Amino acid sequence: MTIALLNAQLVCPTGGASSGGVLIDGHSIAAVGTFAVPDDAHVIDCHGKILAPAIVDLGVFTIDVPACHAGGIVRVGLMPDQTPVLDDPGIVQRAALIGRPGLWIHPIAAATRGLAGKDLAEMAINRDAGAVAVGTGERWIADSGVMRKVLAYAGDLGLTLIAEAQDGGVLGNAVATAGETATRMGLPAAPSLAEPLAIARDLMLAEDTGAKIHFRTVTTAAGFDLVRAAKRRGVRVTCGITPAHLLLSDIAMSDFRTFTHLSPPLRDESDRQACLAALADGTIDILCSGHDPRGPEEKRLPFADSAHGMAGAETLLALALGMVRDERITLQRLIAMLSAGPAAILGLETGTLTVGAPADLMLFDEGAPWLIDADKMVALAGNTPFDGLPVQGKVLRLWKGGAALR
Repeated sequence: MTIALLNAQLVCPTGGASSGGVLIDGHSIAAVGTFAVPDDAHVIDCHGKILAPAIVDLGVFTIDVPACHAGGIVRVGLMPDQTPVLDDPGIVQRAALIGRPGLWIHPIAAATRGLAGKDLAEMAINRDAGAVAVGTGERWIADSGVMRKVLAYAGDLGLTLIAEAQDGGVLGNAVATAGETATRMGLPAAPSLAEPLAIARDLMLAEDTGAKIHFRTVTTAAGFDLVRAAKRRGVRVTCGITPAHLLLSDIAMSDFRTFTHLSPPLRDESDRQACLAALADGTIDILCSGHDPRGPEEKRLPFADSAHGMAGAETLLALALGMVRDERITLQRLIAMLSAGPAAILGLETGTLTVGAPADLMLFDEGAPWLIDADKMVALAGNTPFDGLPVQGKVLRLWKGGAALR
């Protein structure tokens, strides 16, 4: 089917911002900007709204198609922390096919068997089965010798390692960052030093092996300093962050709201400001949702006993657009952090409005107001720390490979 999307504001990570349209022929983009509309084309007037590449969400923990579509997401990098763990080619292959055709799942295979941090998983076989990267999951590989082997093996296979940036020995059973808030609440806490300790070791190993490493979430000033320095040295490192760690500090936990029990835990205000600075100077490469919906049986518990995680897929775009309105980043940079950036880390040829690229597109109204309501979210569960927050930005239409999803 040929579809002509006309009268749009185009925002492309590589082509910049312009006015015009996009012509979809089959599964791919056939023309961009001004073009002759074929007689048999189905014409859609975008009424001046923003047309951009659909979101590639790197690092989700749960497949949640309605939430992804509501948030403009058509591809996800699925974390290996599944049941069973993504450490077997059959499991990896099955995971890659779950959501198609509306949501393409790109499995991140476990770097070690069972994510136990001891024996290397069969990375080459898992890659051939559909894995686009390997990861440590939410766990930290304590054995530096094993971690070096993981990086060397992944590097030989051309795969990025998605790493957890928390030293498990320092973190222990902590559910909060050590400081005044955790002390007042009486919560098990660990110093934020757990993050830069893990990053420092893994950066040295990545530099030694020449492998590509991506830290799923970096949230501390010391962590960003290490990443900046490594990038200057030419280390192949990238890092991501969620809107929650950009917008909230540990003060948000003060009323024991378990929706704010996240991993990594929320940091103090000085680290949050460091996150915003890292966003502005380009140290942060991508934005991700960390989508991990948890029902009341896991959240309606004492804070220390509750499960960490948040439902972030359907609020990712709206919360991120707030950074544009606050003039911390440009809209073009935001779209790159949501599409082309994650795609590049995972080795996917998507995320741009270029001729021949997959027709993965979203049309959204950046000024459309709505209220985040945990009880009305389409996600499997509504455990968002932003419950009750008014936001702007809503997805109007969504296409995956030229097929309309909403």
